[in-house]
Amino acid sequence: MKYFFFDIDGTLTNIHIGQIVESGIETLRQLEANGHFVAIATGRAYYKTKGFAEQAGIHNLVANGGAAFVINDQLVRNSPLDREKALTIIHEADELGCGILVAVNDSIDVVMRDRRFLEQCGERREPTNYICRPGIEWEDLPDIYKIYIAMPEDEEYRMKNKDLLGHIRMNTPYFWYQHDEKDQGIRDMIEYLHGDLKDVVVFGDGENDMVMFRKEWTSIAMGNGYPPLLAMADYVTDAAEDDGIRNACLHYGWI
Repeated sequence: MKYFFFDIDGTLTNIHIGQIVESGIETLRQLEANGHFVAIATGRAYYKTKGFAEQAGIHNLVANGGAAFVINDQLVRNSPLDREKALTIIHEADELGCGILVAVNDSIDVVMRDRRFLEQCGERREPTNYICRPGIEWEDLPDIYKIYIAMPEDEEYRMKNKDLLGHIRMNTPYFWYQHDEKDQGIRDMIEYLHGDLKDVVVFGDGENDMVMFRKEWTSIAMGNGYPPLLAMADYVTDAAEDDGIRNACLHYGWI
């Protein structure tokens, strides 16, 4: 029995049009029919991943950058960011005059103490519910799942504690902190299932998939992928839309 983990964008979907690659989903069904375990592994928040998983008929997933995992449609865990490190980052950004948004749960809701973020960056590209709580103390927030900081890329050097937690920027006037340990999420799920890491197989295509390409298991890169990721792979298959998942599984004899 193998434990398969698939990235979403560019792996299960055609990166150019954002649609599910049917041959990939058909292959997942064949893998399950052959007794293998199939799951998603994504940096997306759990609330964003659920709808895709339902659409694709996938019942197991690692989400929230490894902090959440679901087995048979049941959420087993979804952990917030390290609280002390998150508060250190928030206070420094606040002192620097940066607009700040904080996700206090796994949803579209973000809390802000003032309108600085919206004034400095405008609204985020994706659906967001902005909740303004003037005068709120950051320490009073129960949990911290993500932190969005309004700061141009060429000013990031001003953040002395910037690297306390994993962060990302995607052509935006802000960057954000989120979990970036998909590999640890996979390990935790395998331990929960009493599986063996050597039986893990991961499929990915992007820079953010590099963290889950580990020597403990088999790593397969999509042919349309990030060049440094291709260099890390045990096997490079075709692009997702060129039946990459199916062709790799045929190559290894899993289907």
